Amino acid sequence: MFALSSCIQGGQQEESSSTSVLVRLFVLSCLSENQELRIMAAKPKLYYFDGRGRMESVRWLLAAAGVEYEEVLFQTAEDFKNLIKSGKLMYDQVPMVEMDGMSIVQTRAILKYIATKYNLYGKDLKERAIIDMYVEGMRDLNDMIMFFPFSLPEEKQKILNYILERATQRFFPVYEKALKDHGKNYLVGNQLSWADVQLLEVILMVEELKSDILSAFPKLQEFKARVIKLPRIQKFLQPGSPRKPPVDDASFEVSRKIYKIDKNFVLKHMS
Repeated sequence: MFALSSCIQGGQQEESSSTSVLVRLFVLSCLSENQELRIMAAKPKLYYFDGRGRMESVRWLLAAAGVEYEEVLFQTAEDFKNLIKSGKLMYDQVPMVEMDGMSIVQTRAILKYIATKYNLYGKDLKERAIIDMYVEGMRDLNDMIMFFPFSLPEEKQKILNYILERATQRFFPVYEKALKDHGKNYLVGNQLSWADVQLLEVILMVEELKSDILSAFPKLQEFKARVIKLPRIQKFLQPGSPRKPPVDDASFEVSRKIYKIDKNFVLKHMS
């Protein structure tokens, strides 16, 4: 009788212990899920200097996705050095975006992650490949314009002519034909994608150099007029938005001090 009682009591204790373990595991699971939800819900945080550079395309894409974000803008070389010391920068380079519990570096990696997460990267592998091809071409043109302000004074007009020639002879004809052949409102599929956002960005950048650059491209004119009216894009283009102005001597001087850039080196190699 004593043995039976002990056995029952032991079984109850074991069952109670097992239940307690399960309850603890469940609570830990809930806490972990809640923590993950908080991480995923947090606003992306952008680390860069107060200028366009390579971060501007990230700002554009987040704006098109309707995502609010915060910016940590370097004011001094010490700010940048402290970020490097934190160990968050894989290659000791920016841009960097903190989102979803990650510190993402390299511009294309950042843009692809955002485009994929917010359904701006096509519906299948084929559409993503087309978007990539368009975006890579736009990036070439974007880089020419981004570094144009740092051209040697005596070469500025020659480089400007080259950029405008590349835009009107190589790049814009591709997108004009794509819109005409596709017969839709957007470059790929029938909804806004990363390619459309970057195309509008680069069109506006070229127009800052030559306002009537689209005069020979009716489809691109229609595209610009259509996309610029999208509420999220419209909001991003309003004064006071996070969109940055073109690079000038003052903003270049700030970035030069932060990243310790040799201006003569930049002028020589950008030319």
